[in-house]
Amino acid sequence: MSALDGLMARGAAVLGARYGILGGAMSWISERNLVAALSNAGAFGVIACGAMQPTRLDEEITATKALAHAPFGVNLITMHPQLMELVDVCIGHKVPVLVFAGGIPPREAILAAKAGGMKVICFAPAVALAKKLVRMDVDALVIEGSEAGGHIGPVSLNVLAQEILPVIREVPVFVAGGIGRGEAMLAYLEMGAAGVQMGTRFACAAESIAHENFKKAFFRASARDAVPTVQLDENFPVIPVRALKNEGSQRFIRHQAETLARFQSGELTKEAAQLDIEHFWAGALRRAVVEGDVQNGSLMAGQSVGMVTREQPVAEIIAEIIAQAEAALAARSGA
Repeated sequence: MSALDGLMARGAAVLGARYGILGGAMSWISERNLVAALSNAGAFGVIACGAMQPTRLDEEITATKALAHAPFGVNLITMHPQLMELVDVCIGHKVPVLVFAGGIPPREAILAAKAGGMKVICFAPAVALAKKLVRMDVDALVIEGSEAGGHIGPVSLNVLAQEILPVIREVPVFVAGGIGRGEAMLAYLEMGAAGVQMGTRFACAAESIAHENFKKAFFRASARDAVPTVQLDENFPVIPVRALKNEGSQRFIRHQAETLARFQSGELTKEAAQLDIEHFWAGALRRAVVEGDVQNGSLMAGQSVGMVTREQPVAEIIAEIIAQAEAALAARSGA
């Protein structure tokens, strides 16, 4: 076992993968082709369930199984109205790892998943929540900094890692947000992380079904182009979304204002209003990823987007990241 293998051994073990590299779940992108490619290349692909219905998720898992020669997981959004049915679908397929995103999952969902033989991974945006999730018997955590693409929290990974990695030792902790090179991965592994989660770096892989226009937008972008959305009313909290600036970003502000007005008039409950905002992103993301409308669609991207400069096969990207980390290790040891 190499020194790098040793550093990511806990992460690799909980995933059942060659490397402690967890694929970020990107709606419309993290589907059968990219997920299978990640797992087949030694990382761990994760299907982004998003707003899928149980029957649709069942189809996607079946299709991924046909392509993947290694284990893969499924990411479920905790606010999904059919969460327990989705968990049952995953149990039926003997999916080895379930990733819950979008908030702390109900205890019954965690219990059902573990009773069904699955390992459970959850996101922990603060030390207190990390400790709570450990008490809820999750198998691993992800701490995701504000550098990430899509829905983000307010704190950078640099700070979260310093707050959480020295404290949480009971379970493996994966770090996410802005990681695009092996040297950065190595630095967090040496701080105590068990592995990394990466999304943006794989969004434009050769196996990604993202539209050519979507990929070209990433290739042109720099870190400064990936900016978070604005919250209009502090009494109506909306989780910021990091994406490349375009007309779609402006449309979201208008949609948010319209939804806020509907909530204040009593037309929508707070929960319904927040779901309506989520549906905007699902539709806007599809326009960009699938249809190639990069002006009006959502170009969700992390700040590592500037490191995505060309289309590469997933296996080549992973090999590049591992080689960078190993070279950094070798340089420190004087090899």
